Amino acid sequence: MSTRIKTIGVLTSGGDAPGMNAAVRAVVRTALSRGMRVMGIERGYNGLLSGEVYEMNLRSVSEIIHRGGTVLYTARCLEFKTLEGQQKAADQCREMGIDALVVIGGDGSFRGAKDLAKLGVPCIGIPGTIDNDIACSEYTIGYDTAMNTAVEMVDKLRDTTQSHDRCSVVEVMGRNAGYIALNVGIATGALAILIPERPYDLERDIMERMAFTQKTGKKHFIVIVAEGVGHAQELANEIQSRTGIDSRATVLGHVQRGGSPTLRDRVTASTMGFHAIDLLEKGIVNRVVAVSADKIVDYDINVALSMHKTIDTMLLDVANTISI
Repeated sequence: MSTRIKTIGVLTSGGDAPGMNAAVRAVVRTALSRGMRVMGIERGYNGLLSGEVYEMNLRSVSEIIHRGGTVLYTARCLEFKTLEGQQKAADQCREMGIDALVVIGGDGSFRGAKDLAKLGVPCIGIPGTIDNDIACSEYTIGYDTAMNTAVEMVDKLRDTTQSHDRCSVVEVMGRNAGYIALNVGIATGALAILIPERPYDLERDIMERMAFTQKTGKKHFIVIVAEGVGHAQELANEIQSRTGIDSRATVLGHVQRGGSPTLRDRVTASTMGFHAIDLLEKGIVNRVVAVSADKIVDYDINVALSMHKTIDTMLLDVANTISI
């Protein structure tokens, strides 16, 4: 960039994730320390279009590092998906004197940032999504907290599952990715883990495993199902009809999005926010901040959106071997 960035806008977009507030805090305070003005944009791209923008200061982000959700709020925006909406958003940035945007969110949010970059608005993306499904980053803000929340809930379910010799089929979040399900399944000793990335066979993956473990004295069971696989209630009904074991379905749902972020999410969000402003100060724009080999890195936004991520098959082997 030939001209120095003096004013930045920061927004959160897509599904909320614990740690987003820590990222906002880091962006605001780092930018202010570098002599930049910071404009907080409420309700994502929707707020950018409608002008829900205010100037932030050091105290704007006091007492938020430990809070879940996002103080900037988030919302879907159909208008922004149109060329007219994108042009309006770019025009709004220029009218408000916003030289660059920091966008905290997932793939959809980054595609919006990419569109704005094409229209001359420099952007930096920070990955915030509990699903951990941003291809360019090994870790996304909110993932650790969501998993710990799910583990806590499943541990509570285990108490009643064990007391009644039941089978609990638990659906966790992850529409297109099984990262939460796989890790939570291992952490809770689930008999079976069903994820979108791996087609399952009811007989092989559940019935035969249940029969084997029953012979070894096991009387209660936990099955973890990713949201993208779904049908938890139907699966519970099928297990009960075929085994006679009382089977119950539990959908954890949006409880996994909330709660105070873990240390990992607070630190990752803080370092990512710092790195985003560091890039802007150096005139390096249109990047996505990411984690690679436990280090904070960044990629060109076009490269980031073209990358692919695969599930760790070793974890599947671990789950299948020890959860019996």
